[in-house]
Amino acid sequence: MRLDAFGLTFARVGLDEAVERCLARDPGARFDFVVTPNTDHLARLRRDPALGPVYRASWLCLLDSRVIAVLARLLGQGLTPVVTGADLTRQLLAQMPGGSRVLLVGLGAADAAALAARFGTLVIEHYAPPMGLDDDPAAFARARDAVRASEAALVLLAIGSPRQERLAQAVWQAGDATGLGLCVGAAPLFAAGRVRRAPVWMQGLALEWLWRLALEPRRLARRYMLDGPPVLLALAWHWRSCRRRRSAQ
Repeated sequence: MRLDAFGLTFARVGLDEAVERCLARDPGARFDFVVTPNTDHLARLRRDPALGPVYRASWLCLLDSRVIAVLARLLGQGLTPVVTGADLTRQLLAQMPGGSRVLLVGLGAADAAALAARFGTLVIEHYAPPMGLDDDPAAFARARDAVRASEAALVLLAIGSPRQERLAQAVWQAGDATGLGLCVGAAPLFAAGRVRRAPVWMQGLALEWLWRLALEPRRLARRYMLDGPPVLLALAWHWRSCRRRRSAQ
């Protein structure tokens, strides 16, 4: 059974399999990218369906929301593993061969340095695109070309959604880049130890969002308290309708 949400289909693979698939890719193969949509991504996609092709162009679409996973299970959509961008980034960096080149796009120089210190066997490079990337085609093109020229085995796109997904798609469309891009937002901060993640027990109870809200109430209050609930209600209505149709067949 597929798990569909607003035109996206999530891969039913767990963390270990996702990491295995990423590591198994030929580093010299054409650039491709992984997306990790959560409730915030789906809220944006619900408002702007034009973003759908950007996400659907990805090589792997992984569910990064335990709340959505619980809701889907309760409404008869089966069990879909949750693979958070934070977990995927940390585990992939930990298992990459020594000497592998990693490009961090976004965040700051101190964050890149912390990442390099944490994963000392990897070669961590950093590119900081300018602010206003969405409204500056020339700057966007420079960022795209920086990724294309990097030849990094792994590109961590940490410039926020949906610009990181759009940038990944643009690099993929160019057709001449190699490596794998992860559209993972703030995940490198967790991997580098710059931001503390929620306790394991909160993660297990699908309460990591509450932990993050407590840490960054100004930035995340609207996302979790206003934008998120309508998305969950829309998904609940959709999946409930799907279950009824299956029962009627």
